[in-house]
Order: sequence, then C-alpha cells, then structure tokens
Amino acid sequence: MTDTTENTENPETPDAPETPDTPEIDLAEALLAKDQEIAELKDRVLRTLADLENTRRRLERDKAEATQYAVTGFARDMLAVAENLRRAVAALPAEGFDNVRAGIEATERELLAIFGRQGIARIEITAGEPLDPNRHQAMLEVESDMDAGSVVAELASGWTIRDRLLRPAMVSVARSG
Repeated sequence: MTDTTENTENPETPDAPETPDTPEIDLAEALLAKDQEIAELKDRVLRTLADLENTRRRLERDKAEATQYAVTGFARDMLAVAENLRRAVAALPAEGFDNVRAGIEATERELLAIFGRQGIARIEITAGEPLDPNRHQAMLEVESDMDAGSVVAELASGWTIRDRLLRPAMVSVARSG
C-alpha cells in the first residue's frame, strides 16, 4: 500500500529552491564594499584638500617673494650709481670743493637710506676672513702673509636684497704656497 496523502506539516517540496542566508551575506559584502569605497573617496577628498592648501600656500609665498624682490633688477642697476657717488667723493681733492663734497655725500646717504628701506644692504668684508663663494667673487690672487684662500682686500662692494645675494663682493684672495 502506498501512501498517497500529502504531508501538510512539512511544506518542503523537492521543486522549491532552498533559501539559505545568502541574501544576508550578499548584503553584508555589499555594505563592506561600500564602506571601503567611502573610505577611499574620503581619503581622496582629504588628499585633494591638502594639495589645494599646499598650492594656496605656495602661491601666497610666491606672491610675497615677487613683491619683495620685484626691485631686484632696478636695484642692481642702481648699485653703479651708489658706487660712482663714493668714487666721486674719493676723487675730490682734500682741500676745497667742500660744498660739492657735502652735496655728493648727502646724495649718497639718501640713496643708501632708500636702499635700506627696500632691504638692500652692503656686505661687510673683513680682511683675513675665508673666501665664501656664496658672498664673494675672487677676482685675483695676491701674495700675502694671510692664510691661503682668505680675503685680502675688497675690490667692489657686494650687496644683498633681504636674504638674497644681489651681487657678490669682488675680492682679492691670498695665494697658496
């Protein structure tokens, strides 16, 4: 005898697909993937913001430097004027020409004051100091009792504009040997 009655207590049928917890696993994986994508996008946004901030700072610094050093070319040209005023005073005879001397010295003082307001300064040279290629340009070597490579005399003044070299001091240096 065969049982032809249906089992109503167990609704499982062989044709119905099994429904394991795969939708929950897929949802968890999708959430994890989205969390990773959000983290990556957040990282990219933060890096982009940092790059933008760095660019802004660099542009501000470049603008400030351009403003500070805009007179560099003009200042180099004016150095010749300052030196010619000094030469003019030195060329005057010791006696007489007092008014001319006073006028030239006053003009030189005013020019140097203007240089000072623009951050332009003369490089002070001391005989015997070692040659510094960042501030000096050796023009010739001379016999001297000083150490080899030390500054013997200044031939032309050196100048800086703020913290940058405008023109190196032209100097003579002690010969080795």
